[in-house]
Amino acid sequence: MAGMDARTLLASAARLRPRGTAAFCGPRRLTYPDLLGQAARLADDLESAGARPGDRVAALFANCHLYLACYAAALERGLVLLPINLKQSPSETRAILEHAGARVLVGDPALVRSLAPAAPATAPEGWAAAPLQEGAPTRREEAPAGAAHLYYTSGTTARPKGVILTRENLAAHVEMTIAELSFSARDVWLHAAPMFHLADAWAILTVTAVAGTHVFLPRFDAAEAFDLIDSTQVTVTNLVPVMLQDLLAEAERRSRGLPSLRLLLSGGAPIAPRTVARVAAILGCEYVQTYGLTETSPFLTFSILDEAARRLPPAEQARLRARTGRAARGVELRVVRPSGSGAFEDVPADDAAVGEVVVRGATVTPGYWRDEAATREAFRGGWFHTGDLGTIDGHGSLNLVDRAKDVVITGGETVYSTEVEHVLCEHAAVREAAVFGVPDERWGEAVRAAVVPREPGAVPVEDLIAFCRERIAHYKCPRAIDLVGALPRTGSGKVDKKALREPFWRGRTRRIN
Repeated sequence: MAGMDARTLLASAARLRPRGTAAFCGPRRLTYPDLLGQAARLADDLESAGARPGDRVAALFANCHLYLACYAAALERGLVLLPINLKQSPSETRAILEHAGARVLVGDPALVRSLAPAAPATAPEGWAAAPLQEGAPTRREEAPAGAAHLYYTSGTTARPKGVILTRENLAAHVEMTIAELSFSARDVWLHAAPMFHLADAWAILTVTAVAGTHVFLPRFDAAEAFDLIDSTQVTVTNLVPVMLQDLLAEAERRSRGLPSLRLLLSGGAPIAPRTVARVAAILGCEYVQTYGLTETSPFLTFSILDEAARRLPPAEQARLRARTGRAARGVELRVVRPSGSGAFEDVPADDAAVGEVVVRGATVTPGYWRDEAATREAFRGGWFHTGDLGTIDGHGSLNLVDRAKDVVITGGETVYSTEVEHVLCEHAAVREAAVFGVPDERWGEAVRAAVVPREPGAVPVEDLIAFCRERIAHYKCPRAIDLVGALPRTGSGKVDKKALREPFWRGRTRRIN
């Protein structure tokens, strides 16, 4: 697919596959020509509302076929799509619209009316498009050449940053994922993760590029997802970790797997080898751990096994599939030290020395919207600094150990939260775990954990701490564990450790002791 043009993916799919269902959305069954027609009409409405090439168009949709049409319409007309996180508060959304200089708002009519200065009309197909007149710049601010998408990072930092992705970024990522994940026209993709986030949005383009089939789930529910996968014969999907756990529990409840699934992807948090083994045993499909960022379109690595690894015993295969994995095609990846420096060197490839992951390649963002300082900071030394810490082995397989800001320093010892989380998740009664640092007058920081048990009251906290102390150094073990019903999450589905830490650090002028 050399020379792929992201702007014409939907038109190409309509030519390649003019008949047959291309999208399942509730009771609707649509062909690719149906979707192409909707995208053209939506694009006309955006232009009628004042959008011109290079303008930012904000989108407010739940997962549905109209979101696919919106992505295609913006690409075809040279607009910069700004997907809005539906979980944000109105004030957060308004701040992003202002920072982005958005010209037009399009989406579900009720959502658009809550933010637009004037009530827009609803199109027969079910969307509303409205100009954003109040607070819009009087002079159009030029978008960078080739800009296609503008994603605002979820709030793990004090201020979300606008990540620019270009048409070239998107095309390179489409070509890479088709090759790495063996996508074809036979594939049926379930849009289960939010389409406003790259956990799913990348698949809109990749599946369309091969003229595959789209299945839309507006809001994740494990029983509904199971039924939809079964009835539409879904072959591949990407689930954030909590969705994966819920789907496994649903399959166990029904005592049957999902034979149409060939591949299940997940990322955004470490996974225990035991869970990988459960995917194969319960769902009956292959599992691939992914790693990436909004800034990298998103994928950087896959835990895809080579032929030699596929001949290993099942337990060893599960361990390897739970790793972060090797760099994707076209991605240059290094693990370097010192972390955060513009001058650095590679750590030994011994799977023990820890360094920062830095990358470059055609899928990496050119920078942040209206934030030259953040762009310079991110690209020190000519490589994009992910802020993630990991090790790398002699085969080039990466294993993340923590986010730089999530490392706990207790009594002068370094504790990587993911290592402790892995141990906690090995316990049969633990569904999820998050480990973080809290202030401690004696040790500087103390290790604390929030744990979601599989069943309420299934395990005493003391037993979990003892379980850890049997397996890792005592200084790494949680000094306290909170049993919770659910972990707080960002809009992308990642565990929000900032929210977990905040109550313990509130009122302090520094966040380390």
